Amino acid sequence: MPATFSVLLLTAAPPGHAVESGGPFVKIDGREALLRSTELFLNRPQIKQIQLVFTPDFMEEGKRKYGGHLSFSGVKLVTAGPRWIDQIAAGAQKLSDEATHVVIHDTARPAVAYSDIDALLEEAEKKPIVVLTSPLRGDLVEIDQTGQPVSVRRSGEFVNLLTPLSFAREKFLHMAQNKQEPHASELCLLKGSPLNMRCSGPADAAFMKSLLMHLPKPKIKSPLSPFEEAQW
Repeated sequence: MPATFSVLLLTAAPPGHAVESGGPFVKIDGREALLRSTELFLNRPQIKQIQLVFTPDFMEEGKRKYGGHLSFSGVKLVTAGPRWIDQIAAGAQKLSDEATHVVIHDTARPAVAYSDIDALLEEAEKKPIVVLTSPLRGDLVEIDQTGQPVSVRRSGEFVNLLTPLSFAREKFLHMAQNKQEPHASELCLLKGSPLNMRCSGPADAAFMKSLLMHLPKPKIKSPLSPFEEAQW
């Protein structure tokens, strides 16, 4: 039986990032990062459900600004707190019964290669947790509590963890119920494009536009709706 996917789009900042980054709502060449991130998952037959999570204080504004476009494309809006894990738990409560896998994506990352998503969905059928990665550029210096250097770690020892990432249904529900991220040993790492970078705020808008211009466009059929047409 082929895998079917539910996509959970989060507006919360991932662990380790500033909570008030605002990245998902930054306009990049006229359209917010969260809309561009949503578009990455449209027109994929194996994706049966898409949920976009807003915080309660933004839900009414979100419906007013984006509700028409999103509902027309079948995207459901969900309310949850500002933490990454809270939004995962909220998405789990409305998870489609037919979904065998869940894809989680940070909506401040609109510059994802379509080929990376293809590879992720394919690998997800073989591994319970699959995470896209990119090479870490530059070495790391470990410091102590006073800010003094302790050791140098070469960049070849590390990679950046990106989104989207995929979970088998059981793994996703376990994480959501326990509100605990999986251990590193559970991850299957999949090499992705280094163009997949996070928009941290308005100052990144021009840079993100440049990244999007360098991503190859997928070959798609004629648009099915005005919203899909507007993607290109």
